[in-house]
Amino acid sequence: MVLQSLDPWLDQVVLPLVIHSFGGGRPAPALAGLDGDVTCHYRLLPLFYARETDHAVAMMETVAAPNKIKKWLKQYDAYKRMIYQGRGQKVRAMFDRADMPPRERQIRNRIKSAGFWVR
Repeated sequence: MVLQSLDPWLDQVVLPLVIHSFGGGRPAPALAGLDGDVTCHYRLLPLFYARETDHAVAMMETVAAPNKIKKWLKQYDAYKRMIYQGRGQKVRAMFDRADMPPRERQIRNRIKSAGFWVR
């Protein structure tokens, strides 16, 4: 609870209610790959850049590239620094995703000590 932001996000408030309204549970077998294979849930951008796959990062940066989206995201310091100023790629270079530290705290501390931590 200490690490969890208490700002309600759409997926934390509305998504469970929508899933419940459709009967809850996992999706049909036709959508089985949706959870994890083609989606990515992240809590903080520095951790996203440190831990997620190259595909997930490339997709995030592609989706964030159009000017209409860029204009909106640049209002938020974390997105501006991590995506548009290239700090996310510097965080990626700090870690070998095949040999990640076992605890999230170790990852956070390494990012913080390099000066790339943003919320």
